[in-house]
Amino acid sequence: MTDSTVGFVLGTRPEIIKLAPVIQECHRRGVDTHIVHTGQHYSDSLDAVFFRQLGLSPPDVNLEVGSDDHGAQTGAMLAGIEEELQATEPTVVFVQGDTNSTLAGALAGSKMDVDVAHVEAGLRSFDDEMPEETNRVIIDHIAEYLFPPTAETAALLRDEGIPEDRITVTGNTIVDAVETFDNEAATSSQILSELGVSEGQFDLLTAHRAETVDDREAFERILSGVARASAQAEREVIYPIHPRAEDRLEEFGIAVPDQIRLIEPLDFFDFLRLESTADLVFTDSGGVQEETSILGTPCVTLRYGTERPETAFVGANCVAGREPSSITAAATQMRGKAGDWNTPFGDGTAAVQILDAIPELPDREAVTAPE
Repeated sequence: MTDSTVGFVLGTRPEIIKLAPVIQECHRRGVDTHIVHTGQHYSDSLDAVFFRQLGLSPPDVNLEVGSDDHGAQTGAMLAGIEEELQATEPTVVFVQGDTNSTLAGALAGSKMDVDVAHVEAGLRSFDDEMPEETNRVIIDHIAEYLFPPTAETAALLRDEGIPEDRITVTGNTIVDAVETFDNEAATSSQILSELGVSEGQFDLLTAHRAETVDDREAFERILSGVARASAQAEREVIYPIHPRAEDRLEEFGIAVPDQIRLIEPLDFFDFLRLESTADLVFTDSGGVQEETSILGTPCVTLRYGTERPETAFVGANCVAGREPSSITAAATQMRGKAGDWNTPFGDGTAAVQILDAIPELPDREAVTAPE
């Protein structure tokens, strides 16, 4: 092993999936890692199973922060992460995306003079009402190493005055993960038979964001629009429901349309299998927009904007908003697309490029060169 220890701070399903290629590349290079799980997602169905399927060891520590108001949650994370960084003194600490876990990890590293590396930097929705937008901007401006997935996101960083020498375009590590595990998911997952559905004969829905499900009228309009759009194509909708959304359905007394079948949250392989075989995917998730564009499945985004505009530029995604008529129109536009667009997020070597860009760590050629 090298003398370096690399820290990772993560707390949600997307962070686990997108940091897994970087963690695995560290191991290939003989670099020690220390993984801090904040506990932002705190059910086995939302995180622990992903470590197992991605071939990762359990995190070195789980802070078990759980859900709370933004300030209380972030503060608790910050205190716990700081303690871990003091104990391990990593060369660099990696964070990914835009969650409160990501913000807390970046702040802790910055306060302790540990270099912060931000995977998936530069994304902007230009919607200041999204708490994630505030997180993204703060993280990017305190990180030492910024890894935007595309030239467009790199340009946004430059426009904000971030120095060029901190920016390295690498593609997105989700391409690494999907290309690595899509075939395995197709072989091992039995989700299609378990649900009694056939490839291309169902639609998939994900909806969990606060602005989607915490507003009763918005949630009802989305469910109505998705059900109407799928009924027109004679497709059933499979909806793996997030605990937050399930709580809101009960709290608001919302009647779910018959066209939509609620199921429990899925592990990575099962969800990847549904994404790759659905006729159409409806989502409010940025990560799902990315994954469907890589898999060649057309997507309708249930928001009024996106920080992944590249998916729309290549024709993989249509941003529909939350009105039923707009959702049905977008579904008509997207359904049946061949999925032959070019993946906008790189060639699946993002993790290699990310570690090669950090001079304190050994590059791949040095590790793999014959003696």
